[in-house]
Amino acid sequence: MNENLRSLSTATTRVIRHHDEEYLFFGGTAYLGLLYDRAFIDLYKQGLELYGLNNGTSRSNNVQIDIYDKAEAEMALRFGFDDCILLSSGYLAAQIVVQALSGLGEFLYAPGAHPALWVSGAPLMRDLSFDQWAVITTEYINQSAGNCFVIVSNSLDNLSPQAFDFSVFNDVDPNKELYFVLDDSHGIGVKGAGSTFVDTQIIQRENSHVVLVASLAKGMGTDAGAVLCSFVDSSLFRRSTIFTGASPSSPASMYALLHGAEIFAQRSKLLQEHIFYLDTMLGAKVHRIANFPVFTVPQQGAFKHFKENGILISSFSYPRSSDPPINRIVLTAAHQKSDLERLIQVVDVLC
Repeated sequence: MNENLRSLSTATTRVIRHHDEEYLFFGGTAYLGLLYDRAFIDLYKQGLELYGLNNGTSRSNNVQIDIYDKAEAEMALRFGFDDCILLSSGYLAAQIVVQALSGLGEFLYAPGAHPALWVSGAPLMRDLSFDQWAVITTEYINQSAGNCFVIVSNSLDNLSPQAFDFSVFNDVDPNKELYFVLDDSHGIGVKGAGSTFVDTQIIQRENSHVVLVASLAKGMGTDAGAVLCSFVDSSLFRRSTIFTGASPSSPASMYALLHGAEIFAQRSKLLQEHIFYLDTMLGAKVHRIANFPVFTVPQQGAFKHFKENGILISSFSYPRSSDPPINRIVLTAAHQKSDLERLIQVVDVLC
């Protein structure tokens, strides 16, 4: 992206005004559009009135406010897990898990696993596609003398985008103990208010543990991280010094998270309607996966074309700075029908 767009003095809402120019914004990660949703902001304000600006004490303090336990119970129920642990960021949510599991079994990292999932330093991640890696890893586990393995992966590739299929791990010897640590930061709440992007039922095999970690700061508009897991695993994670020693998220954000179920449901439904409409209208002109609000275009110079037509998309090189830019159109629930129609017109000219 051009340097003069890296220092905006305004929020990245659906419309960005910069240097007397106005652009429709199809980038970022605020998939449900909650960062400027008036109803959601009002919930934050109610939480502020009840609990104040922040809570600088740790979760192990002898004096506690009730909102954290309430929000954790609601999140576990909402997403169909035994328990939920809420922390101040997705990074801490991932770290509490990988550090607690370190030493229990051999860590096996999928290609592109987010740095928040790393235990210490960059792990060995082979230059393979996810599907190739999954087959090779399944074979490796079955042939290994080890008995416990920690499968660490993103739940999807939000850049390409690509949905990951974990069902191959059902071919692992059931006597082998598996921990699945899956980062669903870009998928949680997108398909529905109580939906994760990865279908965890696929890997609910004998002798396995499924632990979902996520930043809630993206689609769910909340500065917090979540660990969704069984009671057995949460008892281990709650003993972590990260959980007992770190200050939690603001109680106001927990209040909004707890009481925002109807808002999440409305916004995720609207987002899915936007995805379906754009998918129908653009077809093969873009690359996409089902139910995910990211559409990529392969044409070089796409960012310039969109910008000249009053639209800002996400465009940056990854994973290496020397790689060609990945041009991504990111939908949010905040976009209006007229925004989508204008986007379709600009894509039609490009493609």
